[in-house]
Amino acid sequence: MSPDLILLSRVSYRDREITAARLRDLVALLAADLRGGCGTQRLIDELWPDERPENPAKALQILVSRTRSQLGPDLVVRTPTGYRLGLEADQVDSSALVARAAASAQCSRAGDHASALEHAEAGLALWDGSGVDGDGPLSALRADRMAALGSLERARALALSRLNRHAEALDALTALAGERPHDEEVLLELLRSEAATAGPAAALARYETYRRFLRDELGSDPGAAVQALHQRLLQGEPVRHNVAHEPNPLLGRDADLAAVTGLVRTSRVTSIVGPGGLGKTRLAQAVGHQAEQRVVHLVALAGVGSDDDVAGEVASVVGAGEGRIADALGPGALLILDNCEHVLRGAADLVRTLVSTTKDLRVLTTSRAPLGLSSESVYPLPELDLATSVALFEHRARAARPGVELPRDVVAELCERLDGLPLAVELAAARVRVLSVPEIAARLADRFTLLRGGPRDAPARHRTLRAVVDWSWNLLDPDAQAAMTALAVFPGGFTEESAGWLIDGDVLDTIEALVDQSLLKVEDTPTGTRFRMLETVREFAQGPPDERFLAWAVDFGTRYHDAVFGPDAFAVAALLRAEEDNLLHALRLSPHPAIAAVLMSLWIIESNYTRLAAVAAEVDPVLIRAEPSDPAVTALTLSTLYKMMLNGPRPERTLSALRRVLTTPPDTMVRAYAHLLVDPGFRADDQQAVVAAAGALETYKHEHDGDIDAAIAEADKALAATDQREAPWQWAMAHSRLAELTLRADDGVRSRDHLLAALPVLDRLGAAADVAGLRWWLVLANLRIGALDEAERWLELISHGEAGNGTTAYHLAVRAEVLFTRGETDAGLALWRRVLDEVRSAGDDLVHGDPPGYDLWVVEARSVAVIAHARHGALDLVRDDLRRLTEQLTSLLANPIDNPPPYLVLLPLLGAQLLAVGMADLASGDTGGVRLVALAEAFGYLRNFQPTMSVAAARAAAEDADGPAYADAVSEYAGLGREELRLAALAALSGRG
Repeated sequence: MSPDLILLSRVSYRDREITAARLRDLVALLAADLRGGCGTQRLIDELWPDERPENPAKALQILVSRTRSQLGPDLVVRTPTGYRLGLEADQVDSSALVARAAASAQCSRAGDHASALEHAEAGLALWDGSGVDGDGPLSALRADRMAALGSLERARALALSRLNRHAEALDALTALAGERPHDEEVLLELLRSEAATAGPAAALARYETYRRFLRDELGSDPGAAVQALHQRLLQGEPVRHNVAHEPNPLLGRDADLAAVTGLVRTSRVTSIVGPGGLGKTRLAQAVGHQAEQRVVHLVALAGVGSDDDVAGEVASVVGAGEGRIADALGPGALLILDNCEHVLRGAADLVRTLVSTTKDLRVLTTSRAPLGLSSESVYPLPELDLATSVALFEHRARAARPGVELPRDVVAELCERLDGLPLAVELAAARVRVLSVPEIAARLADRFTLLRGGPRDAPARHRTLRAVVDWSWNLLDPDAQAAMTALAVFPGGFTEESAGWLIDGDVLDTIEALVDQSLLKVEDTPTGTRFRMLETVREFAQGPPDERFLAWAVDFGTRYHDAVFGPDAFAVAALLRAEEDNLLHALRLSPHPAIAAVLMSLWIIESNYTRLAAVAAEVDPVLIRAEPSDPAVTALTLSTLYKMMLNGPRPERTLSALRRVLTTPPDTMVRAYAHLLVDPGFRADDQQAVVAAAGALETYKHEHDGDIDAAIAEADKALAATDQREAPWQWAMAHSRLAELTLRADDGVRSRDHLLAALPVLDRLGAAADVAGLRWWLVLANLRIGALDEAERWLELISHGEAGNGTTAYHLAVRAEVLFTRGETDAGLALWRRVLDEVRSAGDDLVHGDPPGYDLWVVEARSVAVIAHARHGALDLVRDDLRRLTEQLTSLLANPIDNPPPYLVLLPLLGAQLLAVGMADLASGDTGGVRLVALAEAFGYLRNFQPTMSVAAARAAAEDADGPAYADAVSEYAGLGREELRLAALAALSGRG
C-alpha cells in the first residue's frame, strides 16, 4: 500500500495533487519531523522568507485552515508550540523511506538478507532521487532524504550479492565502490560478485588495485575479511565431492538458501531440520554448490545401519582412515552429512570430534532432529507457501503431461491439502499422467494410496508418501508411537494441558521428543504455545476415536460454556477460536450439550449463523433429552434464541426442554435470557442481567410495532444495565443495537458515537462480521451528519474485497452514496445499477416458508436504487426493477407474513418500497405519488442510505408536486395501526393510474 502523503516523487495526499506552492511547503516543513512537528515562528520564517504578511500568525492560521479544508481536518494537528502532521511514519513517503533504510540495515546486521532486500526495494520504490534542485522547504526535505536513499541503494546491492544474485548486484556494487573507495563491506561483495560472474582473475585484479591504493594512500593493508576472500580466490576453482546438481529449479527456497548459507558462514555446525519430503537434501546440495569453502564433501548417511558405522562411512567417502578424516577434508572445508536422524548419536559424536580438533571446518547436516551440540545452529526448514506449491505442481505436471489442464482453483485447493511438502506436491503432480487434476483432488482422502510412484532417480524412501512417513515413524519408540496415535485426534493442534488428557508419563518430555523428530510443529499463539501435526502425519498416525479426547472436550465445554459472555471475554474468545476445530470434531463424534454450548457461544459472538444453524439442527435431539446442567441451559438458550430471531415463532420443543433444565437463578446473561424465554412476562428489577436482556428483547417488539422511539428507550435501559467490565460483548452489542436504531431514526451523531464505542470491543473479540458491518455503518452515519471526509476515511479503511452484509453489493452501495455526496451523480447511479446486477437474481420471489425467504438487503437495495434513479431523472434505466419491486410490494401487502422473525422488520421495509414507487410516480409526472410518500413516512421507511433516503428530500419532492394533497395524506395516515396502514397502502397501490 502506498503512503497517504507523497512528497518525494510528486506532491499529493490520498491521490489528490497539492498544487499550491505555500501549502506544499507547509506540509513539507511538518513532514520533516513527524513527531515533533514545527514551531510557529519557524513556520512563519520558512513560509514567508522575503515579504511577511501584516499579521503572520493569522496568515499561518488561515493557511492551516485551508490545508484542513482541502485535505482533511485531521491532517494538521495543533501542538503547544506549533503544528505537526497527524500521520504515522508509514503514511508519509519521506518518513517511510527513512524507516525502510533503518529496517534494511537492521535485517542485514541480523543476517536476514532476504528481508533486507525486501525493505531496500520497497524503500527505493518510493523515490528515484529526482526533484532535489531548487530552493524552499520541499527541496530541502528531499535533499535531506538523499542520505537514506543512498543507504537503501547500498543495502540492496549488498543483499543481492549475499543472496548470490551476483549478476544483478554487479553494476550497483561497481558504482558504489567508485563512490565509496574505502567501504570494504561493499568491496568484499563486489569481489564475490565479480568472481562469480567475470571469474576469479577479474576479482583478483580488482583486489590488487585496491591493495596498492591503500598502500600508497594510507600505508595500510586491506581488512581481514577482504584478505581472507583473497586467499580463497587464490586457491582456484572450488571442488565439490558428491554434491549433485539440481535436475529441476529449486522453487521457493531463495530465502532459505540465503539463511542457511549465512549460518554456515557464522556457525561451526548448521543443521537443516524438518519432516521427510520437505527438501532438506536438495537445499543442502544447493548450499554446497554456492558455499564460500573451496572444498565441499557430501556424505549420505541414509544407508548407514548403526551409530557405530557413521565415522567409517564418512572416512570411506572422503578417502581417509577413520582417525584422519579432518586431514582428508583439509583446512576450511565444508562437510555435509545428509540424513542423520536414524544415527543421531554417531553423527553427533563425529561432528563434536571434528569441530574440537579443527580450527575452521564447517559442518552442515540434514535431519529430522537436531544433533544437540552446543556448536550447532538449527534451521527449521518451513513448508512451501501455497503460491510456491501451486507453481511447483504446475511445473511438474506439465513435465509429466504437457497438454494437461490445470484449473487454477482446483490446483490451489489440492496444494493446500498437501502441507507444503514438495515431495507430496511432486508425487501428486506425477499422477496427471493418468488422472485429471479434479480426480487427483477427489482421491486425496486416501493420500497414501494415491501419492506413490515417484521418479526412478529418487531414493526408495521418497517414491511413496507412505515410505517417507514410515521412515520417521520407525525411528520412534513404542511409547512415542502411542503418543502420536493419541494426539493425532486433534485436528486443530493442542496444548500441553490438552495433551495431558491423552498421553501418560511426562507430557512435556514426550512432546519435546516428537518436536525433535520434526513430527510436531511449535507455534506461539495469543493463547500460549500450541503444537500441531502436518495433516499428512496426522492422517498416518490417527487411530480410532479415543474416549479420553471426548472427556477433554466435555471438560473444556463445561468450564467455558458461557464464559465468552463474562468478564474474561477477550481471553476466552481467543481460547475458543484456538480449540474450535478440535471441539467441532468432538461434537461430531459425540453431540454432548457442553461441547455444543461452548461452540454455540463462540458462533454467537462471531455472528456465524450458518454454523450455528447446522449444529443446532444436529444436537437439538440430544439437547431436548439433556439432564439439567449449566451447559445444557446455555446450549438450549442459544439454540432457542437463534431460532426465534431468525424463524419467528417460539420453538416449543427446545423451550420445553429449557424449562425442564432451568434450575438456576437469572444471575448471568445467558440465564437471564433463559428465564425470559420460558416466561416472557418474567421480571426481576433487582437483577441487572434480567433488565439488560429484557430491554434488548423489547427493542425488537417496539421496532416491529413501528415505534422507534420506544425501541431506543428500551435499548438505553439495556445499555445502562450492562457493565462493560463484567460483560464486554453484551455491552458492545447494546451500543451496536442503539447505533442501528438511532441511524434508523435519523440521528447520525448518536449512531456514530455508539458505533465508535462498540467497534474496538467487537474487534478485540474477533467478531469479524459485526466489525465489518459497523465500519459500513460508520460511513453511512458520517454521511448522515455531513462529515464527508470522515466517511471517506472509514471507507478507505475497509478493504476493497470485503463483503458487507454478505455481499459485495453492499460495498458498492455505500460507495454510491459517497459519490452522490461528492456531487458525482452519474458515477453514483452507475454503482447502484451494479448493485442491482448483483442482487437481481436473489430477490425476485417471496417465499412464505420457515424462515420467510424475504431478503431484507435485496429489497432495501432495489428500493434505494429505484429512488436514486427517480430523484436524478434516470428512471428509464431501472424500469424493470421498479416493476418487480411493485409486484413484490403488492404481493406482500395482500398476503402478509404472520409472526415474522425479529430480524425481519417489515414496516420500515414496506415503507422503503412504498417510497420507491411513490418517487417513481412523481418522477413520471403522476402527482398521486404524494400519497405513497406520505404512507412511506407513516411506515417509518428505512433511511440507512443517505443522501438518497433523505426525509427532507422526499418531503420536498412531494410538496413540490402537490403540497396540499401531501399534507392531507400525512394527516390522514397519522396514528393508523399496522393493519390499517397495510390496507391503506394496498388501496393506494391499486388506485394508481
